[in-house]
Amino acid sequence: MTRKPSAKRPQKTSAKTAAAPLPGDLDKDDLIDRMLRVDHAGEYGARRIYEGQLAVLGRQPSAVPIRRMHAQELEHLAHFEALVAERRVRPTALQPLWHVAGFALGAATALMGERAAMACTVAVEEVIEEHYAQQIAALGDDEAALRDKLTAFREDELEHRDVGLAHEAEAAPAYPALSAAIKSGSRLAIWLSERI
Repeated sequence: MTRKPSAKRPQKTSAKTAAAPLPGDLDKDDLIDRMLRVDHAGEYGARRIYEGQLAVLGRQPSAVPIRRMHAQELEHLAHFEALVAERRVRPTALQPLWHVAGFALGAATALMGERAAMACTVAVEEVIEEHYAQQIAALGDDEAALRDKLTAFREDELEHRDVGLAHEAEAAPAYPALSAAIKSGSRLAIWLSERI
């Protein structure tokens, strides 16, 4: 098993969020709305992926780390649900799709075997880690509390990736193709959830 080193932490910026936007960039309010919308959608999708996996793997010993990761995703989701309400951000209109698609992805990978379920975790968490790192880098000290929370959540996602690798994700059938497909789908879901 090849373990990937943890990604470098993004450098903190002391500038204000969206302080010097380029033409066509979002203003601060729109930027934060987009961040919260997509992060809420992403944590909801993660919850559904793990629920799909748990529906298949049930009480098998391999489900123990999945239950723990699911519990962490529920904490992340609760935080974003509170922020979305507090800041009056419209959730993505695609949430019904992510409800079904997340569960289906989780169940399908679990049906392929425990290693495939872990491969799903690794692929999703690598995309989410990159996504959070970009958001953290875009937030200034005027959004320090949000930046700090995203930093903590990013660390959880890196831990989930490492759990997947430790449970032989890379030995899943057709790992490179499976990982690439899940990453592509995750990136598309991020792009759509930010905008719709």
